[in-house]
Amino acid sequence: MEIRPPETDEDLRELIRAHGRSWRAAYDGILPDPALDEMTVEPASEDVEEWADRLDGDDSAVFVAVVDGAVRGFADVRWGADNTKSFVGEGEAGVKAIYVHPDRWGEGVGSALLDRGLDALPDRVERVRLEALADNDVGARFYEARGFERAEAGETEVAGETYPTAIYARDC
Repeated sequence: MEIRPPETDEDLRELIRAHGRSWRAAYDGILPDPALDEMTVEPASEDVEEWADRLDGDDSAVFVAVVDGAVRGFADVRWGADNTKSFVGEGEAGVKAIYVHPDRWGEGVGSALLDRGLDALPDRVERVRLEALADNDVGARFYEARGFERAEAGETEVAGETYPTAIYARDC
């Protein structure tokens, strides 16, 4: 397995596929089918361009996991007040996203991505936070096994509906 920044449009295309497949598997039974079906798994060129713009920026680091020659997951970590959600405080960073293709769950891909993302944080970052859907048991098990604790509750909107979230935190 290789963990590295995305380098090509094909890396981004596979990243989007892994994101969509992971989203659909993790949130099945939590989110309604129409919301799951809207998640892209076969990206068009426009999707790749949009993701390239979204992932490019200061105060962030994005990594992909390449397994058997294909991108099978990614992590996006961010820091700085202008680049994180409101629950991320000064001296903290946020895990904006970490998704692994469900065919690779349980193989250490997510752990390797998380470790690489945390290694990329500036020295001034003392704590990292993230938000997950409260009913996402797969995510909860993953984060708690890696030292994250539920710190607070929140909510997010998906497809016009509001869902409870759990805010997780851990020291770096």
